[in-house]
Amino acid sequence: MSTVDIVLAGARGHGRWHLDNIRRLQDKGIVRLAGICELTPLTADEIPDGLGTPEQSADFGALLDSTGARIAVICTPIPTHTDLALTAARRGVHLLLEKPPAPSYAEFRRMADGVAEAGVVCQIGFQSLGSHAVPAILGMVAEGAVGELVGIGGAGAWVRPEAYYRRAPWAGKRRLNGVDVIDGVLTNPLAHAVATALAVNGTTRAEDVTGIELELLRANDIESDDTSCVRITTAPGRKVTVAATLCAERDDEPYVVVHGTRGRITYWYKQDRVLLQRAGRGPEEYEYGSTDLLENLVDHLTDGAELLVTPDATGAFMRVVEAIRQAPDPAPLPAGAWHLVPDEGRRVVPGIDGLVAAAADTLSLYSELGATWASPKEVSTGPARS
Repeated sequence: MSTVDIVLAGARGHGRWHLDNIRRLQDKGIVRLAGICELTPLTADEIPDGLGTPEQSADFGALLDSTGARIAVICTPIPTHTDLALTAARRGVHLLLEKPPAPSYAEFRRMADGVAEAGVVCQIGFQSLGSHAVPAILGMVAEGAVGELVGIGGAGAWVRPEAYYRRAPWAGKRRLNGVDVIDGVLTNPLAHAVATALAVNGTTRAEDVTGIELELLRANDIESDDTSCVRITTAPGRKVTVAATLCAERDDEPYVVVHGTRGRITYWYKQDRVLLQRAGRGPEEYEYGSTDLLENLVDHLTDGAELLVTPDATGAFMRVVEAIRQAPDPAPLPAGAWHLVPDEGRRVVPGIDGLVAAAADTLSLYSELGATWASPKEVSTGPARS
């Protein structure tokens, strides 16, 4: 099997993870890093050993032309995703596009439609959807392991310092220079919780979403939200509720919980770990493997393997992004609702860890759980719009 040449756009920050992953696949003889697109070229020290000296350029299109790459990995600021994806698609270059795929539903449709028209394939970088746990959970539900499916909860309680929002000009922004960014807790750092909850509910496409309720708040001095919850009504009539914060008291593993009439399934998606609890049986714990999304894309191109995360499979997630984009700006939490941990330089919302867990457990919003600082905001969504 011949190796597939790859260009990586955005090699710093999270892009470093992609560099290491490409090195892993290059060591297996599957791919070769042909080029790196960065505004400032990487130094030799920034390129992991074993990747050689890939061509570097700030001109993405020219780099694709000169390298003849077959795949482009795009890990750049959110507002640049659509234009870069279409630059690659017009050249017949296939894509691994980082999540969130776009900052608005219109930009998402422009990207997805342009990619389809160009006849290339695009994998969206929700790595949790490459986990073998997702089809396993869907199988458990289909077999009636937890009775009739009632709804899905999601919980993400993370710790991030104030410096997190100074890491890039777009961090924590809703818009930058008049362009949508929508870098909120539900749309970027804990986007996997939303996408994974929708996936285990079997409702990943845009048309699967019939209504959205939002509570968007912030403790940090930012434009976007850092402590939020969303309740999504889906076409089967079930609710998907996800609560998330970057102002937790303690860092915890995010998870999704499947509620059934006779049991529940908890999925810690970063660990590929599943706990099945059902009436009359002892708890059963499982650990699953995961298919790397770049490797899956290569296998799709070379061996016809099924692509795991197509743009259409993120349509429901993008409906949530669009609702957040159209919602009023996140409300600042009152001064008494948070405090600064000086030696860690981070803001904490006391009690938020318990509220996040309770929201996932009861499919409730913060305001319904007695959080006096949360005023409900409902966004009703009609048919998906371009």
